[in-house]
Amino acid sequence: MIIETQSGQHRFDVELADTSAERAQGLMFRESMPQDAGMLFVYPKPRPVSFWMKNTLIPLDMIFTDQRGVIVSIHKNAIPYDETPLFGGDAIFSVLELNSGVSKGKNIKIGDVLLHPAYDFYISTPCGAK
Repeated sequence: MIIETQSGQHRFDVELADTSAERAQGLMFRESMPQDAGMLFVYPKPRPVSFWMKNTLIPLDMIFTDQRGVIVSIHKNAIPYDETPLFGGDAIFSVLELNSGVSKGKNIKIGDVLLHPAYDFYISTPCGAK
């Protein structure tokens, strides 16, 4: 997966969670994740989405996108074991979980674009990037 930002492209190796069971398990009980890795949660269609950190051992950044892969909200430094719902938005198609601090370190911002086969590249890719 690539995240297209104003500062350039950033590559990540992501696991895809696109079934109900995979989305329910997520990154729970994992003790670590490589710095350039993440998990991409994809829903069948856009919907209201909230995440929590129950049984999640590592702090995470959560990046919420629309159906085109455009970032619509970011929750930085989600706290392990916290059961407080983290609302991403009303029409969320996917959520990318990265290690805490990665979104700040890579200057990932709202409006940046995730490039992955789950999205329609011809809709989501910024002009000139195709």
